[in-house]
Amino acid sequence: MPRDASDLAHRLARDAETVCRHYLSNGRREGRYWLVGDARNTPGRSMYVRLKESPKGPAGKWTDAATGEHGDLLDVIRESCGLIDFHDVADEARRFLSLPHPEPSSDRPRARTPNAPTGSPEAARRLFAMSQPPMRTLVETYLRNRGITPLHEDGALRFHPRCYYRPDEDSPTETWPAMIARVTDLDGRITGAHRTWLDPDGFHPVRLGKAPIDTPRRAMGDLLGNAVRFGVANDVLAAGEGIETMLSLRCVLPTLPMAAALSANHLAALLLPATLRRLYIARDNDAAGDGAAIALTERAQSAGIEAITWSPRRGDFNEDLRGFGLDALQAALRVELIPQDVARFLLMATAETG
Repeated sequence: MPRDASDLAHRLARDAETVCRHYLSNGRREGRYWLVGDARNTPGRSMYVRLKESPKGPAGKWTDAATGEHGDLLDVIRESCGLIDFHDVADEARRFLSLPHPEPSSDRPRARTPNAPTGSPEAARRLFAMSQPPMRTLVETYLRNRGITPLHEDGALRFHPRCYYRPDEDSPTETWPAMIARVTDLDGRITGAHRTWLDPDGFHPVRLGKAPIDTPRRAMGDLLGNAVRFGVANDVLAAGEGIETMLSLRCVLPTLPMAAALSANHLAALLLPATLRRLYIARDNDAAGDGAAIALTERAQSAGIEAITWSPRRGDFNEDLRGFGLDALQAALRVELIPQDVARFLLMATAETG
């Protein structure tokens, strides 16, 4: 570990309880330890941080009894804030400790740890890996408030309690809870991640549960041609723009593989499996949605794939779900599906949700 890291960890350990109260706010002190669910600040008691030096070890060291993971308070900052590069972890630690940034040394190179470029596929993979399953988190609350239940998401979504958000290069970094979606290629490799920052206070009728920030949705990594995928497509696939749009359709068709391309331009460029024979395109009800549906239809048909466009009554299918209800959405899709797909997908959904 770089000498700078050792010094920062030692300084943090001098006031371990204050560090825990700030970064592990979902925990509490019990005796000589701070108890919390894990280093990502999940509520619980399986992780314990030593607050004072004792014969058992120095202050600031922690162990997660559930996973066997262990570390120091720099690791807590990294995990709870969703950081990837050591440089960012050190900057956050110095900010917390009110320390100046170190001057670069002229007689020796600065110690560095391997890092992933900001916004790269590797950074996306690390962010997704350090996030947690969405069940019983704010992600589940957010989707439920948008009418999406049950959660048929096949591991594509996760939750990060303190995901970094920076409004612009000149603004300080903030942390907000976030829904993290993995973007994958046709072979299932993670190429990117999509972040939806969430309002920790719950649902708002205008923001619909998103955080009160300028850009509550951002993507990172290699997106072109790839998508957030729900289920593995073989011969039939439904594709659209938004995650909430496709999850709304998945409430009615939980076994139909789906892909959220994240924007109209990316939907138009979506790569299609070689085995695909039929594509349902769930367009958004705007000019960009029209253009994406036309472009993707032409590409599908040129590859010998039957393409069928679904159009919502309102702006998108999540608006339809919230405005008209699950039964109305199911009835609308029934007449849009090829007959064999009604028996294959919709009737199964009726049996599961009825």
